[in-house]
Amino acid sequence: MDEVKAKEFVSRIAGFYNGTAITLMIDVGFRTGLWDAAAAGPASSHDLAQRAGLQERYVREWLGAVTSAGIVEYDAASSIYTLPPEHAHSLAGNGGSNRAANAPLLTYLGKHVSSVVSAFKNGGGVPYSQFRPEFTGFMDERFRREYDQFLLDGYIRKVPGLEARLESGVSMCDIGCGTGHNINLLAKAFPQSDFTGYDIAADAIDLARAEATKMGLENAHFEVQDATDLPKNLAFDLITTFDAVHDQANPQAALHEISRCLAPGGTYLMIDIKASSKLENNLDNPMSPYLYAVSTMHCMTVSLAENGAGLGTCWGQELALEMLEKAGLTDVDIFDSTNPTNCIYVCRKP
Repeated sequence: MDEVKAKEFVSRIAGFYNGTAITLMIDVGFRTGLWDAAAAGPASSHDLAQRAGLQERYVREWLGAVTSAGIVEYDAASSIYTLPPEHAHSLAGNGGSNRAANAPLLTYLGKHVSSVVSAFKNGGGVPYSQFRPEFTGFMDERFRREYDQFLLDGYIRKVPGLEARLESGVSMCDIGCGTGHNINLLAKAFPQSDFTGYDIAADAIDLARAEATKMGLENAHFEVQDATDLPKNLAFDLITTFDAVHDQANPQAALHEISRCLAPGGTYLMIDIKASSKLENNLDNPMSPYLYAVSTMHCMTVSLAENGAGLGTCWGQELALEMLEKAGLTDVDIFDSTNPTNCIYVCRKP
């Protein structure tokens, strides 16, 4: 055994554990408003606790963690803590650049370790129902932030000619729409087009309809619908899925239904994970450990729980293109999105 290599790996293990621990602290800061309070300017622990309406002793201990992690700076002479603006950019505010919004997802997944370990031993998976409503709530908040800021510039305008088509008027459907926020944003931005959202969760559809009513939208409609059994005689000009295909129990059937429901000359935008189907091609991606871990703890297991394909988060471009071709979608371009973990498959129907 190489003793130097062994010692170096012990240090890496310590780094993994430190990262996990600080993820918990990032989550605490996000849920308590401490990051926004710290972003308001330098403060003592007492002042920061007062800003956030929290208990000083807890705030002081939290500051010990995030300061020793190099996130917050500390001046011992004055007992003042400072969150640098370069760090606040990724931890505070309501925009899509706030990465602290990802932390609740990871801390929540820890709750399901025992169930996933059972699936390792006995097969099957952890059904989607066991992740609701907390998981879907975290994902909804996270993606609302991202799409509020980036939906048009980071996705729609990345596709040549798409914005002009939406402005002139098309029929669009988002499959796996969740609470329908993207549909409602687009319906507001493009009043000449007509928008439909499908999702299997009735409570999510209720929230989508309520938001559309609140926004005064008459061109946004929502229905409870299984992605593998869409209504007959549909012909949408544009269909979208936002990170919805790789979780499906039967993703190939969903893609066949999407292809069937596209009008001639129509376009399918599949926003999904930017990865390769081959592990060796993902090893240089710094986000790969995160993607494979989230897949193990959620994306793959919810599919396997339904005796599904279990594609996993990193199903990858090679397999995605193969499955799109099987669905009759052979004219495909791939564009980067604003989110470095996502790409945009632009599929055109002849």
